[in-house]
Amino acid sequence: MDEIKATMSQRMRRLGIALAIIACGVALRLGGYEIGLPFYLVKYGGSTLWGGMVFFLLASLLPRQPLGRLALLSIIAAALIEFSRLYHTPWLDEFRLTLAGALLLGRIFSWWNIVAYALGIVIAARLENRHLARASSMPG
Repeated sequence: MDEIKATMSQRMRRLGIALAIIACGVALRLGGYEIGLPFYLVKYGGSTLWGGMVFFLLASLLPRQPLGRLALLSIIAAALIEFSRLYHTPWLDEFRLTLAGALLLGRIFSWWNIVAYALGIVIAARLENRHLARASSMPG
């Protein structure tokens, strides 16, 4: 029973982190230019956050998977979504023109986005690894 509680707690913590990253990413994309942030920081900072969000969403869905495997799955998922931008149908292109479509799927394929996603995923996995190491070393 304690293991189930621990797993549920871990899932909720990871989901909470993913939701916080989503809020930060939306704020960056919608308000970054207005507060004078440079284009590359808004564009690739948002993509880096998006990669971290993918990691924490997958980690909340698959809590027992090793972090390395989660990171690899996250990079594959993020790259597949980026490559989906090369596929065009009228309904999909119409969805991509909406705010939700732009934030979820993006509009234009870029190798640099994949690099930014991978960076965000690696950062997220390292932070999670650090958290798990600290949690396991705590008494009780």
